[in-house]
Amino acid sequence: MALLGTMIKTLMAALLAFAALALPAGAATFSMKRGLNLDQWVTWPTEDRWGDRQAILPYPEWRKFLNEDDLKALKDAGFDFLRMPVDPAPFLSDQTAALRDDLYGSVLDSARMVNRAGLKVIVDLHLIPAGGNRKIGMSDVMHDPAVFDAYTELVRKMARTLAKEDPKLVALELMNEPLVDCDASGTNLWPDLQKRLFAAARAAATRLTLVLSGGCYSNAESLAKIDPRTIADDNVIWTFHSYDPFLLTHQGASWAGDFIPYVSGLPYPLTAVPKTQLDMTLDTIRDRIKAEAPWARRSGLLAYLDEQVATMDSLEKLLGLMDAPFATVDAWAKANDVKPRDITLGEFGMIRQEYGNGFVMPAAYRAAYVRDMIARAEAHGFSWSVWSYGGAFGVVDAFDGEKAEPDVMNAIRALR
Repeated sequence: MALLGTMIKTLMAALLAFAALALPAGAATFSMKRGLNLDQWVTWPTEDRWGDRQAILPYPEWRKFLNEDDLKALKDAGFDFLRMPVDPAPFLSDQTAALRDDLYGSVLDSARMVNRAGLKVIVDLHLIPAGGNRKIGMSDVMHDPAVFDAYTELVRKMARTLAKEDPKLVALELMNEPLVDCDASGTNLWPDLQKRLFAAARAAATRLTLVLSGGCYSNAESLAKIDPRTIADDNVIWTFHSYDPFLLTHQGASWAGDFIPYVSGLPYPLTAVPKTQLDMTLDTIRDRIKAEAPWARRSGLLAYLDEQVATMDSLEKLLGLMDAPFATVDAWAKANDVKPRDITLGEFGMIRQEYGNGFVMPAAYRAAYVRDMIARAEAHGFSWSVWSYGGAFGVVDAFDGEKAEPDVMNAIRALR
C-alpha cells in the first residue's frame, strides 16, 4: 500500500512537472498567433428592427453569409484564431427584451461554429458610436453611469455565457477601443473602469482568458498608462491597435474626422512612386480641400496635410512612425514583466475602398503594409489580427457580394 502511494505521488509529480512545461508560469490559458477580425455588421439593420427575430438573429450577422467551409478556408490560409466583434448595443436596447436570451445563445453558437472550423475565437465586445436610429453607443456607456452599470452587467452575462467553454479555445475582450482619456487634460479614467468590468467578468467565469487594453482607441500610449499589477490575475491578454500612419491607412474614410475624407490616391510607402507623381496626387488632394472643405477649415486642413506628409516623406521616417507603437508596448511589457505571448496587436490594416467612394487602394500597397506590420508584431513576439474579413478594409470580401483582391490573403498564406 505504501509502495502504491509512493508510485501515485511520483506520477502526480511528473504530471505537474509536465504541466509546468506545457504552460509557462503566469501565462494566459488562451494563446494565439495569427488572426483575422470578422465583420461586425453586413446589412446594418436599424434599431427599430432589432425586435424582429428575422432581422437580428443569428448574431453576429456574419452568420447569415458565412458557413463552416468559409471559416475552414481561413484556417487553411494560415490563421489560428478569429476575433469576433459583437456589437453590445442590441443587448442594451429595449427593442430586444424578448430576444435577449436568444442573443446570448446565438453568440455562443457563433463561437462554437468558429471552434468547429478548427479556429480559436476572441469574443470582442465592440461598441460603436450611437446614431442612425441607434440610441446607445460608446459615448453613452462612457459618460452615463447608469448605462455603464448596464454594460457591466452585459459583460458579466457574456462571461457567464462563455464560462463552460474550453478556455483554450474561447476568450472574451471586455471592450473594443474605449473612447475615454483622449483629451488634452490628461484624464486617466479607463484603468478604474476596466477593473470594474474585469471584476464582473472574472466573477462569472473563473477560467476564461480576458482581453484587456488601454483607453483612447486601445492605442499603445494608453496601454503604457496601465499598471498591470493592479489586475491580480495571470489569465489575461493585453491588446493594442495600430493603424499608423493614419494618413495612408484610412484614405477616404468618411467617418474618420474632417480631414481624411479628402485624402485618396497616396501610395504606400510615399516613396513607392516618383516624386513628380506624388506631388501631382498631393496637389489633387489640396484642390479637393480648397473646393469642398468649409472655408474656415481650409487653411488648417492644408497645413495639416503638409505636416503629416513631412513625417513620412522618407522611408526612414515612415519606418520610425510604424515602429513607435511597438517600441512603446515592448518597453511597457519589459517594465511590468508582461510576456510577449500575452500581448496581441488586435487591429491593423489598410482601407481598400470607402463605401460609395470610387477610389480603390491598389492591392499591392495593402499587401505590403500588412506584411510590414506582421513582421513588426512577430519580431516582438506579439500575436496579431488584421482588420477585417469584409467591408471597407476587407481582405476576403469587398462590398455587395464582390471579392477583395487576393494580394493580402496571399501575403498571409506565404507566412506558413
